[in-house]
Amino acid sequence: MLPEVRPHVSAPLAHQVEHQLGLAPHLEAGHLDVERVAGIAVVAAAHSDGYAATGHLLGLLAALPAPTKAGERFWAELWRTSGTAYLLPANIKALVLRSLTGEGTALARQILSAVDQMTPPQRVAAGEVIGQALAESDHFPDLKTQVIGELWLRDLELTAWRVLHADRRSDDPAARKAFLDAWTSA
Repeated sequence: MLPEVRPHVSAPLAHQVEHQLGLAPHLEAGHLDVERVAGIAVVAAAHSDGYAATGHLLGLLAALPAPTKAGERFWAELWRTSGTAYLLPANIKALVLRSLTGEGTALARQILSAVDQMTPPQRVAAGEVIGQALAESDHFPDLKTQVIGELWLRDLELTAWRVLHADRRSDDPAARKAFLDAWTSA
């Protein structure tokens, strides 16, 4: 499940292309040589980590039972065992929909807050509930539900961190130069 790329979301990429490669925002593709196209590809690849992480975050959530009448029991049990309502569909619906446009940071923050609120026993219990749902839907009868659930929670937590990390606003030329200076003088 990949987020849709919207023009307002790709503004930081456009800014990077303009400042790193010196390309005007409205330059027509016919005026680009191979070297500039390669430069754009490099900048875009460096910028794509946030989109990939957001897509993975959405894919993890899509693996859970849908927030429909059929999935009510799962979501109620997850709330009871985790001790947090931060992961309930009613509380993340708008954030999930926003993530589909490529804006995954708010969802990532909510997920990290939810995981942070859980005590170790709550995390184990939530992992069991999640693992049971995944084992049933993905047909993993030979794996322990606790292991499946804990792996899913770890992946969710790490992916949320990757979304936030990729979104860090490092468009500051002075900070970039200071970083380069520090590494070249080491």
